[in-house]
Amino acid sequence: MQVQVHQAQPLELDDAVFARAYNKSLVHQLVVAHQAAARQGSHQQKTRSMVRGGGKKPWRQKGTGRARAGTSSSPIWRGGGATFARKPRDYSVKLNRKMRRAAMQSILSQLLREGRLTIVEDSLLQLPDPRVKAFKTALGDLLGDKLALLVTNKLNTNLLLGSRNLPRIRVEEVASLSPVSLVRAEQVVVVKSALKQLAAGLSLQGNESAVSETAETAETAETAETAKEQANG
Repeated sequence: MQVQVHQAQPLELDDAVFARAYNKSLVHQLVVAHQAAARQGSHQQKTRSMVRGGGKKPWRQKGTGRARAGTSSSPIWRGGGATFARKPRDYSVKLNRKMRRAAMQSILSQLLREGRLTIVEDSLLQLPDPRVKAFKTALGDLLGDKLALLVTNKLNTNLLLGSRNLPRIRVEEVASLSPVSLVRAEQVVVVKSALKQLAAGLSLQGNESAVSETAETAETAETAETAKEQANG
């Protein structure tokens, strides 16, 4: 399939990666697994045996008029142990590699179908200075006031500093791209090099052949190179 690039020649994308049918159940499993893996799981409460004190009977069994009690560490006492104390645990959920790859393909395909995925040249995110004004000048027309996600090959200081004061903008590297961010974003802007790297990880071949220049673009580049050689010669 052919996809238009912002202010550039179109790209040819592999249908196996970018034209997959949307699988809602599979995407849900990926999102749940990603959010579960982010949980720290370090919670811990004390049982009645772990609470300090409680070894002595608070008062004698009979004759006081109060309810009988054997220990102050009982769960029904203030300051006592928890009945079903929480313990540290691992919340991570195993998701097969093929399922993870298919879910990411499904998300990207749906973003393209809905017109929420925009591909740009790498030079567009090379801001001249680390200011919000420079960021809005470069990407203001593309993003507007939408909840947006920028996916880049490598974070640069100007881009990070220029966008961090904008609450509706999130910037992520393609190597650590979150499926939750992709699903949540109203508009996703991805640079061409990052798209090639992402496609390489999602394609069965494991290379960047899933994203290629169109024949027209390749011919134009070849013509320009020939003209340059003739000028130099």
